[in-house]
Amino acid sequence: MTQPKDFGFGSNEQMLQQQARKFLDEHCSIEKLRQIIGDRTAYERDGWRRFDENTWKKISELGWPALAIPEEAGGPGLGMVAVAALVEEAGAHALPAPLLSTLLSTFVLRECKTPEAYAWMGRIAEGEAATLAITNSDGSWEPGDAPLEAKSSGGGGFTLNGTAAYVLDAPKADFLVVSAHSPQGIALFAIPVREAGIKIKADRIVDLTREQGTINFSNVRVPGNAVVAGPGKGLAVLQRALPSIWTAVAADSAGAAEWQLKTTVEYAKVREQFGRPIGFFQAVKHPIVNMMCEIDQVRSLVYNAACAIDHEPENAEKYARMAKAAAAECGWFCSGRSVQFHGGIGFTWECDVHIYFKRQQMNQFLFGDGRHHRRHLADILIGPSTVVPKGIPAGRISSRPAKKPAKKVTARKPVKAKKATTKRPSPKKKR
Repeated sequence: MTQPKDFGFGSNEQMLQQQARKFLDEHCSIEKLRQIIGDRTAYERDGWRRFDENTWKKISELGWPALAIPEEAGGPGLGMVAVAALVEEAGAHALPAPLLSTLLSTFVLRECKTPEAYAWMGRIAEGEAATLAITNSDGSWEPGDAPLEAKSSGGGGFTLNGTAAYVLDAPKADFLVVSAHSPQGIALFAIPVREAGIKIKADRIVDLTREQGTINFSNVRVPGNAVVAGPGKGLAVLQRALPSIWTAVAADSAGAAEWQLKTTVEYAKVREQFGRPIGFFQAVKHPIVNMMCEIDQVRSLVYNAACAIDHEPENAEKYARMAKAAAAECGWFCSGRSVQFHGGIGFTWECDVHIYFKRQQMNQFLFGDGRHHRRHLADILIGPSTVVPKGIPAGRISSRPAKKPAKKVTARKPVKAKKATTKRPSPKKKR
């Protein structure tokens, strides 16, 4: 397949984004968001369930969590471009609901292509929330570092042990998609969160709009229908799904950065200093323009990666890593500028800027930060560093001529000091 030159939105994507913006403006305004994150009772009720369940129910009825699910499993089967358009709006409203984590789970389940995976995607289409638990306590985002150990218990079932860490929206999920090591290789499982032996501990994180948890599995017995990708097949599934995961997280960052730019510009128009709005001064104008340029670059990379996932899968990893790396750094830059230009109130609770600042900090490290993806991009674009070009002796990776070995320095013999002489110089002869 070839990638079309114009990777902009079609009529379906434009309609979806407009509807999402209208719905979120109405049901997830900044005032509503402050009520949710400021509700202290939410901390005490069933963990950290800081989201409006009625809003989540309406989102499920709109079919957003099932957007990427194939028609055979009960979803519309839309492509990654449509998902990026939706997630960008969710990021712009800092949506406090498990939409992103559920979409990430569908990316993995649809790549399994097994009857069991299709059955679990049907549960998402019916309104259940899901999340990915593929990271171990070391914080590695490599797909081969599965957090659990799986042993066959007979009859197609398995017993799982281990700890999955940094699980996004874990307290909100109805079921988990987890990866585990088995003697035959990595396998993937879908498990209800209330299965016997599963304990979820809510983590305290900076992001006030989402939750994160650490999940302990102690002799969790799962039946054969929980195996969505058999032993030895899970790694390939994750590798095919990860570009979609990175692109979705980058789209969320792009939407949040757009809100930061808009809010900062509005503030620069009304905040006066030295008798003029601060937006009059070039010291403020230029960084705001830099924010806009950074966001446009990230948005272009996100759309390009989404288009590649739909039409050019052989380049999906390269473009998705570019989008995730740029989004991580753009989020950091825009967060800093928005807080800086709001002056002394920028880091106070009363200013809304801190809500998006904290969401961007979490997005920055979610499934790999900029350094992680740039290191892998270097391997894709210029090849692994262990590759030795032709004509270069083994053991060297540079085409520069080798330096001559330094001469061995030997200690010199100590020089004997001349004995002081008392002989007086002979007087000059007089003519």
